[in-house]
Amino acid sequence: MIDYSEQIAKTLKEFFGYDNFKGGQEDVINHLLGGGDAFVLMPTGGGKSLCYQLPALISEGTAIVISPLIALMKNQVDVLRGFVSGNESIAHFLNSSLSRQQIDDVRADLVTGKTKILYVAPESLTKEENVAILKEIKVSFYAVDEAHCISEWGHDFRPEYRRIRNFIDQIGRRPIIALTATATPKVQSDILKNLGIQQAAVFKSSFNRPNLYYEIRSKVDAEKDIVKFIKNSPRKSGIIYCLSRKKVEDMAEFLCINGIKALPYHAGLDAKVRADNQDAFLMEEIDVIVATIAFGMGIDKPDVRFVIHYDIPKSIESYYQETGRAGRDGEEGICIAYYSRKDIQKLEKFMQGKPVSEQEITRQLLSEVVAYAESGQCRRKLLLNYFGEDYPQDNCGACDNCVHPRQKYDGRKQMQLVLKLVLSLPEHFKIEHLACILAGVENSTILSFKHDELDLFGAGEDHSEEYWCAVIHQGLVHHLLGKEIESYGRIYATPEGEAFCKSPEPFQLVDDVVFKDPDNTDDEDDEDAMAVAAMKGGGGGDPVLLSALKDLRKDLSKRLKLQPWIIFGDPALEDMSILYPETIEELQRCQGVGDGKARKFGEEFVKLIKKYVEENEIERPDDFVVKTPPSKSSNKQFIIQSLDRQLDLEDIAAMRDLDMDELLSEIEAIAATGFKLNLNYYIKENIDEDIVDEIIEYFRDEAESDSIDDAIAALGGDCEEWEIRLVRIKFLCEIAS
Repeated sequence: MIDYSEQIAKTLKEFFGYDNFKGGQEDVINHLLGGGDAFVLMPTGGGKSLCYQLPALISEGTAIVISPLIALMKNQVDVLRGFVSGNESIAHFLNSSLSRQQIDDVRADLVTGKTKILYVAPESLTKEENVAILKEIKVSFYAVDEAHCISEWGHDFRPEYRRIRNFIDQIGRRPIIALTATATPKVQSDILKNLGIQQAAVFKSSFNRPNLYYEIRSKVDAEKDIVKFIKNSPRKSGIIYCLSRKKVEDMAEFLCINGIKALPYHAGLDAKVRADNQDAFLMEEIDVIVATIAFGMGIDKPDVRFVIHYDIPKSIESYYQETGRAGRDGEEGICIAYYSRKDIQKLEKFMQGKPVSEQEITRQLLSEVVAYAESGQCRRKLLLNYFGEDYPQDNCGACDNCVHPRQKYDGRKQMQLVLKLVLSLPEHFKIEHLACILAGVENSTILSFKHDELDLFGAGEDHSEEYWCAVIHQGLVHHLLGKEIESYGRIYATPEGEAFCKSPEPFQLVDDVVFKDPDNTDDEDDEDAMAVAAMKGGGGGDPVLLSALKDLRKDLSKRLKLQPWIIFGDPALEDMSILYPETIEELQRCQGVGDGKARKFGEEFVKLIKKYVEENEIERPDDFVVKTPPSKSSNKQFIIQSLDRQLDLEDIAAMRDLDMDELLSEIEAIAATGFKLNLNYYIKENIDEDIVDEIIEYFRDEAESDSIDDAIAALGGDCEEWEIRLVRIKFLCEIAS
């Protein structure tokens, strides 16, 4: 066997500028140069690219690197060419962005042996002319980058990836190295099987990124929160991920209006615009790039200081890979994701009409995301466990749950009950099914298996289905339970679990309460929440002023005999404690405060604030006033005019290409500003008078907030959600504004 050690050390220093390898890079390189197949599981920022770039430079022939991201190809080719001045032939890419002349130039360099690394999109291998070119050259090895794309259980499945082995056989078999930053045991199995390299040496690096801070925030006024966060992190580079192209465009515009240098990046943009925006981010001409989750960016920028998910990702793999773009230089990286149950419901709706198998996969991946977002456990421990790695410490000190831990309790009885159920069933079932059995939920699946007849059906009915899902997830983290790889998601008891079931010992469970939005929390918790938000740079206000404002609201509510939230909601008071408005006009800048509400209730509040500012010599932060794009008002004007004309809501929605849920959200937003709308004509026509009275009575006398979820629970299912929403708008317009 050839000894490459001297060449490796020389190339590492002269070409890449490093004195030492990172992690297991050297072992991978030696194995590949020795002619062996390899599977490399290495987190983002761990140095995967070097594992195939360095051996490609040493080996005879050209290494074929199959990569899904055109942007990443260009970026890596530019980097490689930059290492050797004047030698642009050393690396090329072959994809749909090239012209005929450019393809001919690439072929010429390949045939003459000048090119050591060729990046190829998987789609390019479907073209016979490209395969013909590759058959002409000597291939040193094949590198399959982002190999998780092979698996349907991977977060970025690409059907073309499943045909890679066929193309390799056509071109000529050489060593194969598959690389990925995110792969569960199930995905690892799929990759090895599909590429036909089950005997490949497996190289795994730790998934732990100790420099990253993980946090989940409730998706309430997220845009405003993001602006405040970025303004508290001046001149720091960051990425914001959104689910849709439209949201990417809107978010980029919103940030620019608020004085933040930002540009959009998604597949719908012209190729030149997309490339220019990427370069502007890399060259630090802008601070923030806003991108779609679906498209992926492939930007290799080491000093990204924060990654924000405005929309929760569709899988833990996506989340991990995207957060991994922060702090690749080993320095600070803050990862914030905004979570809402409504977003999960939207993602579930998107599944409708897709093949059943695809729906099942998506549903399972989403359930893992929900468990992660709602959990009170160490987020680092949960992430590493998902990828089959243990994190031994109880507190990582760098996630929201460890910095602000929830209460723990002895849950041995609950864990034993789960294990008894799993061991009693002749077949294995998924988490949600087991949770439904324990909670006593009679859904169609439970009934079809006759599991409502089990002795343990409803044995844990004192707790919800969500509660039991959380307990099962904690059993997985502690290895009392396991997941089958082939039938992804089915739960079984491990030997440790069987032993625990027979002789349970104290078992600490985290109090995984159902995730609540800040505007649904109790008043006495607010100051703690604000203090936490301030520590995180999330826009906390003046706690002393906030307390005084709440006292004033409480006093005013008694005098007017109105619920406190009707006067001003907590978000409005929190904004007042940040912006210090001293006039009625300034008060209207606070969220949920329109002209009517400001004039009706605001006088005493602005007097209190003005006095407080003078007595404490406070300099008011005018730059924290978050501005909204003027284009947002087009729907508002149309809706107001249409309601004045007493048009049916269905017609208004159709004319603006909205569904009813979106239209109601628009109307609610208008009403929340204090604008008086007249919906009586529609309500009288479509909702029974007794139901209207019942809903108004609830909001006037019982409600502690304007929460729809609380109203649905309190009204006992007698009213439809849309009825409650409409009557709540009527109530707010007639009484609160």
